[in-house]
Amino acid sequence: MAEKTGIRKYILARVRIAFLIVTFVALVIVYKMMNIQIVEGEKWSSKARGVEMRDVQPTRGSILADDGSLLATSLPFYRVAIDPTVADSSIFEAGIDSLGILLSKFFKEQEPSYYVNLLREDRKNKRKYHILSKQLIDHENYKKLSQFPIFREGRNKGGVIYEQTDRRFLPFGELARRTIGFVNDEDTTQSLNGRGLEYSFNSELQGVAGEALYELIAGGFWKPVDDMSQVRPKPGIDIQTTMDINLQDTVHQILQNALHQYKADYGSIILMEVATGHIKALVNLGINSNGSYVENNNYAVGDMGLAEPGSTFKLMSMAALFENEEAHVKLGDSVQTGDGVHKYYDDAIMRDVSALGKLSVQEVFEKSSNVGMSLLIWKYFRKNPEKYVEYLKKFGLSRPLGFQMAGEAQPYIKSPSDSSWSGSTLPWMSIGYELKLSPLQTLSFYNTVANNGVMVEPIIVSQTRQAGKTLTSFEAKILNNQTISEKTVKILQTMLRGAVENGTAKKIDTKTYQIAGKTGTAEKVRNGEYTEDHYTSFAGYFPADNPKYSCIVVIDDPKTDKRYASEVAAPVFRKVSDVVYQRYLHKPLSEVEPNSMDSLHMRLPFIRAGYRPDLDLVCSQLGIKTQNQSVQEWVKTKVATDTVMWIDNQAAASLVPDVRGMRLRDALYLLENLGMKVAFEGKGRITTQSLNPGGAIQKGKTIYLKLKE
Repeated sequence: MAEKTGIRKYILARVRIAFLIVTFVALVIVYKMMNIQIVEGEKWSSKARGVEMRDVQPTRGSILADDGSLLATSLPFYRVAIDPTVADSSIFEAGIDSLGILLSKFFKEQEPSYYVNLLREDRKNKRKYHILSKQLIDHENYKKLSQFPIFREGRNKGGVIYEQTDRRFLPFGELARRTIGFVNDEDTTQSLNGRGLEYSFNSELQGVAGEALYELIAGGFWKPVDDMSQVRPKPGIDIQTTMDINLQDTVHQILQNALHQYKADYGSIILMEVATGHIKALVNLGINSNGSYVENNNYAVGDMGLAEPGSTFKLMSMAALFENEEAHVKLGDSVQTGDGVHKYYDDAIMRDVSALGKLSVQEVFEKSSNVGMSLLIWKYFRKNPEKYVEYLKKFGLSRPLGFQMAGEAQPYIKSPSDSSWSGSTLPWMSIGYELKLSPLQTLSFYNTVANNGVMVEPIIVSQTRQAGKTLTSFEAKILNNQTISEKTVKILQTMLRGAVENGTAKKIDTKTYQIAGKTGTAEKVRNGEYTEDHYTSFAGYFPADNPKYSCIVVIDDPKTDKRYASEVAAPVFRKVSDVVYQRYLHKPLSEVEPNSMDSLHMRLPFIRAGYRPDLDLVCSQLGIKTQNQSVQEWVKTKVATDTVMWIDNQAAASLVPDVRGMRLRDALYLLENLGMKVAFEGKGRITTQSLNPGGAIQKGKTIYLKLKE
């Protein structure tokens, strides 16, 4: 009996548990049903109707040059659709035939009858949305379409729907394209990806998305519903860079010409202000499949530009040598390089280009002696190579600089604890092998020497702006107040000036101003072996007696008979420094000495470019002599001692003219007569133009002009 009672209790317990589980599940189902019907009822009702709130993308912020010129901006484009049921019968019938003709002419896709029949059929069947073309139209054409019959009545009375979408536009085309970069978030299965400033400052540029009500219609299109409950998007913030668009343009052309001349694989140039760390020009050009040089990779900053620097690294080795108090090295000390060959081990032979014999330490640097440099480092650091590496780390060469753009390369400085360290590593490191630096890293060290030992962080974005007001300002950080001792800095400055005045870069020396710098030619490694292909570079600063700008030029694998840095990279540096010196380092008129008040500069009005007969008349009235060196009517000016010379302005029928310096009236006349469209902002004289002077004219293409008083 007791056994039966126990069984009954067990069965009842299980029944109760099952009942509780069933009751709980039922309650959950009821809760879910009520939640769907009451709490989420509107959401699912909208889904059933094909209506939902969708994101509205904000207008992306612009990227600006240092003077406010647009480097990248978002322009509105529109997809044109229509609800043919909106217009009154009188408006519809009066305008439909004319509208069909105009749409046919505008889109050039269908005959007029197609549009007429289409809209009549849609109106009859009460179809409330039809996209008229897949083409996106710009704002100028948007205004044209807004004057078409029926369309001119607007959305509420005519039924026309303009769906805006922004497209990124680069007014200066290829200039700084890789530095400006891009973002790509179309693949929602992956995180945001991109390059350059667009990616690095995406959080500022992208703005905040809004929301609006959309209706799903036939064909899978989402039609915006005119609803007052929409949340307006917040536009992105502008970022202003440190880049000078005129210098960027000039440096771009100089590098492009050099790459074509030397048939190189790629090249990069960085131009930076010594004291501020502001990058004024950053050019990256690589060859594409068509044989053209384009801004395709960030060779100056990113991993693609990491390379064994070669002899430009000898400056870092010399810095370590002179910072080593135990060495007691002086510039006049001698080094015997013999016949230019030195064997460290049976398979480790150091060579110079030629036999140099006995050299002073200064001459080792000036003549870029591999043997001399390696012997000095070997003598003073072979017993403690870690000390040499520690100096390189102290100079900031083993870590990224913290540059504002994402993707900065990680430099590679080998350590004695590395498995790849060998007996020959130290001498080869001393001349810039078995380590890797980006051009920006190398330039930063040279800039430190120019800045008397103070290392500043290079910057390329100076501020963020919105509605013309500054939100955030960025200043270059002082990475190290005295990276190198003042004593060593003076020695290094002497060596760098000597390399240009007496050494491997002697061909670029000029009496107008002083250049200090060092050539670098490194043999490239392919399949683990050094080849005859070269990586050439020149790093330096100017004017050497009062440094204002530092610069590095890299030209990779030149394929002509000129293959060394002294023949390839150094002359390009000189072309850049000449432009900067002439444009920015001459004394302005306000600083002309009082006793030169009668000079031509003081009597000359503010004339830079224009129509030659008009300029001749002005100079004639002022008693200023002129000399014509141009057969063109549109000219630029060049001031000699007592004469104004008219020089070519490239205003040929097939070439883009240089209108910088002109008044807008003259520029409009010249450009529009050449078949170009003109857009401009500002007032005064033209300071920048979006299309490079001398380029081929494309009829109907828009040129963007920036004016400044």
